[in-house]
Amino acid sequence: MNKICLMNAISKKGTAKFGADYEMTEELGGASAIMVRSAVLHDTEFPDSLLAIARAGAGVNNIPLDRCADTGIMVFNTPGANANAVKELVLAGMFLACRDIVGGIAWAKANKDEPDVAKKAEKEKKKFAGTEIFGKTLGVIGCGAIGYKVAKACEALGMDILGYDPYLELEDIPMTKDINDIYAKSDFITIHVPVLPSTKGMINQEAFAKMKDGVVFLNFARDTLVNEEDMKAALASGKVRRYVCDFATPGTLNMDGTIITPHLGASTEESEENCAVMAAEELMDYIEKGNVRNAVTYPRLSKELPGKAARYTVMFKGELPKEAGEVLGDDIVCAVRGDYGYAIADTDAAVPEEALAKIPAIKVRKVF
Repeated sequence: MNKICLMNAISKKGTAKFGADYEMTEELGGASAIMVRSAVLHDTEFPDSLLAIARAGAGVNNIPLDRCADTGIMVFNTPGANANAVKELVLAGMFLACRDIVGGIAWAKANKDEPDVAKKAEKEKKKFAGTEIFGKTLGVIGCGAIGYKVAKACEALGMDILGYDPYLELEDIPMTKDINDIYAKSDFITIHVPVLPSTKGMINQEAFAKMKDGVVFLNFARDTLVNEEDMKAALASGKVRRYVCDFATPGTLNMDGTIITPHLGASTEESEENCAVMAAEELMDYIEKGNVRNAVTYPRLSKELPGKAARYTVMFKGELPKEAGEVLGDDIVCAVRGDYGYAIADTDAAVPEEALAKIPAIKVRKVF
């Protein structure tokens, strides 16, 4: 029986994917895997039984990735499962930034007891006049699952699109290899990249200086991509017209010219269901077959079941140890991603434990 520890409330559409060989639990002891959304696991002591952690979402800053990689715990996320939800919120943010809808709603509520409110509204509505997005240029930094959907949706709304992504080449949206083109040409800029040492604080004073005056900047990715002090100064000077951000921090909440939402990007029923289903399928494929898809640190690798007696997996650092081939035979596939590698081997008979112990690896697992 494989125990799946639920660290957060997980959509039943996801947990229902597990069959009779699985038990859902809130207890970590003896668990084969963890399903998590927002719970922070950095100080969590993991049991020796733990094979994997699946984050029902894209961001994994709440998981100790290095510790997991070095102890043979596979970490999965669910890229793209929440893409449509985030895309729709980005569109909402663009409309809110262009039209003072929030201000208009507040005015209407404040004047609800006025008998001639309709007449008064005709006089006051000019205070809430805005602009349209049609014909404007949208710069998309990061054109993965979310950025691509945003680009195509805004293109359909009549915007000119310019994308930047150093890792992707797309043929159906205009792309640039120089991020400075995004800054110089865009009326709106939306960012959809992970937080890495190279991206943390990348939207800073230097970047703002290259942008158009009055640009609208949208951040539904991560708060730390933007230098808050520099954003505050850019808003005060008028360089940035509006900062639309999905991260409520003391810094963002105390800036003028912001529209802040409390991390609502993936908070839809459909998104939570999609993420939970994908996370469950990733865990089952890994636990039952040793296949890896959407791992965060280790490479993607799958192998069809050949009908042999046993299957083994090897998690290693650097190159695949030669002992793996010597012990497990030739029916082995291997992949490396950065510092970490993964191999799947099928054998005609079970391999003795003492032979497996000769493989100098992070973890060697008998799948079946």
